[in-house]
Amino acid sequence: MPLLARGASVAVVSDGPLTRRTSLVRIGGFVAGVLGLTGLRASVADSAFEQSVRPAGVASGAVACVLTPEQTEGPYYIAGERIRHDITDGKPGVPLTLRAIVVDASTCRPIARAAVDVWHADAGGVYSGFGAGSANRTFLRGIQRTNARGLASFKTIYPGWYPGRTVHIHVKVHIGGNVVHTGQLYFRDALTDAVYERAPYDERPGRDTRNATDSVFRNGGRQSLLSVRKHGRGYVATITMGVHRS
Repeated sequence: MPLLARGASVAVVSDGPLTRRTSLVRIGGFVAGVLGLTGLRASVADSAFEQSVRPAGVASGAVACVLTPEQTEGPYYIAGERIRHDITDGKPGVPLTLRAIVVDASTCRPIARAAVDVWHADAGGVYSGFGAGSANRTFLRGIQRTNARGLASFKTIYPGWYPGRTVHIHVKVHIGGNVVHTGQLYFRDALTDAVYERAPYDERPGRDTRNATDSVFRNGGRQSLLSVRKHGRGYVATITMGVHRS
């Protein structure tokens, strides 16, 4: 795939609301497999890790990722978003750094230059390009290319809620112009409860749907929970997604 300049757009075609393709997703890193390997860390610079992620290690079960189904892209996708790190567009909210790591599901090796496409609601539960947000098609949307470690990072805010859905972030992964993963990323309800006690989220009490009662979350959402840590006034949320290249 050719190199894209900063601020350029990627034109992609949706593969429908729910793909047939499955992907491997591991929250915050990789898990130990049946050989009892422990303490494995997602650092490709470590020589032991480099040895373990070779195809033989994956085939033997020494290294494994968690299999999770694809999830619907929902009704608010807009193709051709801008390549950018900061997707806030001045929207108020608790700061959130989203770190998405893309790896090859067959080898657990990081995939460089994959296009990670994310979009989510603002603190008021509004999506850009739709309804009350129709006058703006860019806020809280964007695409980042993964680096040599498979990492794409976004500066955003903690998502708001809207009726009938738990709090989530939508994600697509594109490789070579093809969509190789469509999913949604989630937060633990206890964290969301704490965030929503702060402005501007506290202006909208009465969140009506939690993870356990969300129809989409029930189909694989537990494997798509973000690993979140506090950072200053906000949070850093991380997930590692294993995908097939085609």
